Amino acid sequence: MGSKIIVVGSSTGGTEALKVFLSGMPANAPAILIAQHMPELFIKSFAERLDHLCAMRVKQAEHNEDIADGHVYLSPGHSHLQVERYAGRFRTVLSSDPPVNRHRPSVDVLFRSAAKHLGADAIGVMLTGMGKDGAAAMLEMKRAGAWNLAQDEASCVVFGMPRAAIALGAVDEVVPLEKMAERVLARLAIGSRG
Repeated sequence: MGSKIIVVGSSTGGTEALKVFLSGMPANAPAILIAQHMPELFIKSFAERLDHLCAMRVKQAEHNEDIADGHVYLSPGHSHLQVERYAGRFRTVLSSDPPVNRHRPSVDVLFRSAAKHLGADAIGVMLTGMGKDGAAAMLEMKRAGAWNLAQDEASCVVFGMPRAAIALGAVDEVVPLEKMAERVLARLAIGSRG
């Protein structure tokens, strides 16, 4: 499917939304990095639960891990998750820098690293969540050439984060949750032809 990487931000309601989205992705889908606001205590068991439900391999992200297709990397509850280019490959970077938008992990931090290191090779997905974490950095991603999708209001538990991104003009498509995987895969198909 090419060298695209999918970056996802989610908060309130995100655990269910991620289940729906990831269940729709095939085993050979490009790597997915997720910043989900969630207490540290629950992340490992959440990753394990998702791993049983999904065709892709789901795990808690570790520091300086090579990013591989078919894998989902979930931010630990105590660290920012970023992507960086290293020796011609991409790898995960965890940091204990101060919270951004009162969150660590922060969606802004993940999306900003995607804008910087991935550019047009990124697909951004903003799922349900309170507040505006990720919106400004999603706009940076769009300006860097990424294609961005946001969950629609009707299917969100809380429309805050998608609404903020849409309001900034950072979003290319607004999609109901149950269609999100399908639309991302459609975009990947376009990208692999282009």
